[in-house]
Amino acid sequence: MIRALILMSFTYFFYYLYTSGDNSKYINMKYEYICIMGIILFAILTIVQIISMSKEEEEHSHDCCDHDHKHEKDSSFVTRMFHYAIFIFPLVTGLFLPIATLDSTVVKSKGFSFKAIDDFEEGDSFVQTQYLRPDTSIYYGKDGYDEIMQKELGVFANMPTVALNDENYLKGMETIYNFPGEFIGKKLSYKGFIYKEQVIDRKQAFVLRFGVIHCVADSGVFGMLVEFPDDMKLQNDDWVNVEGTISTVYYQPFKANIPVLKVDTWEKTIQPEEPYTFRGYENPNL
Repeated sequence: MIRALILMSFTYFFYYLYTSGDNSKYINMKYEYICIMGIILFAILTIVQIISMSKEEEEHSHDCCDHDHKHEKDSSFVTRMFHYAIFIFPLVTGLFLPIATLDSTVVKSKGFSFKAIDDFEEGDSFVQTQYLRPDTSIYYGKDGYDEIMQKELGVFANMPTVALNDENYLKGMETIYNFPGEFIGKKLSYKGFIYKEQVIDRKQAFVLRFGVIHCVADSGVFGMLVEFPDDMKLQNDDWVNVEGTISTVYYQPFKANIPVLKVDTWEKTIQPEEPYTFRGYENPNL
């Protein structure tokens, strides 16, 4: 009975994530079909378990064995409860604990640093946490990645104003960081949250968004250093729309040149319904 209830609960959990849209807090929506497959699989397993349980009860009713198996039963019971607890724990946390949205607190706790970008430049494909600059080169061969980046450069470099939104945010940021010289003097607009812990000028802040490559475990925080016209009265996690001109600056705390957006206009806004952005993939041979 317990196994059937656990399987039924997993079926409901996956169904809840799918219907509520909360699965976007865990995985790239490109893989939404996995959630649907999970619902179907757990539903089938639940039905099989119920049928199996019915057969066991029927066989047990014909079992007249009076031997004393108390010791074996006690040992088996403890083992079963331990196994059940392993499966019940993710159900309890998933169903009853609130889903936290990643914010500047997570950025600070992970240790926001430029080491991740130094690693990009050195070609380290084993970096787990990505900052500022998205890097999807590890998911392609070198030739395939170069071809895709050239294609993206043709798209974004030809925009009068590079307007980044939910759909093209990660592609746009990756292209700008890969070809900064092609975008100097170009207009850029995007939305993100404020992160001020790492700046040395009160007119500066990082405007960032969390991006999901495959799932939340490999998420990174991406965006740019932004220089406002005046000392703005903004706090960490305030969401803003910014528009300005792309330039570059040698940023001493990171000991590297990075793109910077010199803001012309900005406005405070609310956190979007979907605060994360997701990276799509293309087959360069298609």
